[in-house]
Parts: sequence; structure tokens; C-alpha cells
Amino acid sequence: MNIAHALTASEAASVTGVPLKQVNRIIDAGLMRGFVRKERGSRLIASPALIGLRLAYLTADALTPSTRQRILQKVLSDQTRTKVEEAPLTVDLQPVILEVQAGLDRLERARQAVKVDPAILGGEPVLTGTRVAVYDIADMLNAGDSADAIAAAYPHLTHDQISLASEYATAYPRRGRPRGKPAWRAKAPKSTRTIKLDDLPSVS
Repeated sequence: MNIAHALTASEAASVTGVPLKQVNRIIDAGLMRGFVRKERGSRLIASPALIGLRLAYLTADALTPSTRQRILQKVLSDQTRTKVEEAPLTVDLQPVILEVQAGLDRLERARQAVKVDPAILGGEPVLTGTRVAVYDIADMLNAGDSADAIAAAYPHLTHDQISLASEYATAYPRRGRPRGKPAWRAKAPKSTRTIKLDDLPSVS
């Protein structure tokens, strides 16, 4: 695992699968003390702490606060551990380590799948080799569209590209206020009816 860098809270959320709100709550609780720093108003989390972050989220409802904190301290103090003991508990860290490694690999793939070029859509992140904006794909998924529906709308996109677009948008959220729903999504049709082509007025 690459431990030579720090990640933003959003990147850490993407890698660990921990919702951003929970990432910030875990940090606020002091569970990542010594592994978080502030830079230009943003929180940066040292990559060795990602296993602890994931474990803190998974054990939030399973352990008492004091037991949870002691286990996390042991995990964070020695990143070579594959298991940690806090009598009478023994926690196998290997599944968490594998999940975090997979998350780091997935984030790297998402970065490589996205291009930012001022000459393309004014610098909006797009999927490489296309003019499809990453945030548009993420917005569609967040609005409830399935990957199959998006693939049908964009036949040149693979399901992997759609997944990586979502991953990128989680790690690097759009700046500024989030967009509202498009008008066609926000409003329900007033009425619907079926008509035949012959019923349409002729155009002279």
C-alpha cells in the first residue's frame, strides 16, 4: 500500500467506502489524532490511517467507545499488523486491508479514466476519449438511473467507465453549490394521453 501521501476527506471517503459525513465525524471524535492535518482549509488524512478509518466505521455500533478507541490506537500505532487483540476480542484486519487496497487501486483507475482539458467542455472533467462529463454521469446515478440505463443512453460507454465516473465524482466533488434537478426531472407531467399519428394536425 502506498503510504507516502495524504488524501483529502473526499478521497478517503471514496477509497474506504465511508460516507464523507462519517469521515468527518470520526475525525472530530479524535479517533484519527496524529494522522490528520489541515492544509488550505482542507483536512488531509495520512494514507496509513485509512485502515483505521474503515475499521472505525465498521465497528461504530459493535463496540463500546472505549474499546473501539483502544483497538484503533493499536491499529494506527503499527501499520504492519494483520490482526489486533483487545481481550477478549481478536480483530482480523486482513479483510479491511484488502478493501482499502482495492479502494486505492480503484481511485487510481478513476483518475486515469478521466481527462481535464481546457479545450474540452471548458475544462470540465470528462471520461477519456469522450466529451461525456463525469459529473453528468454521477448526477444520473444519484438521481436513480441505473448503469444499464446510462449505458443505453451512451452506447459508447462501458459499465466500467460509468462506475469510474461515479468513483471520481465521489473523490473530487464538483465545486460550488450542487446542481438542482433538471426541469424535466423536477416536474411530473400534468397529464398523459396516447394519440395516433393521424390525429396530429397537418402542416401546410
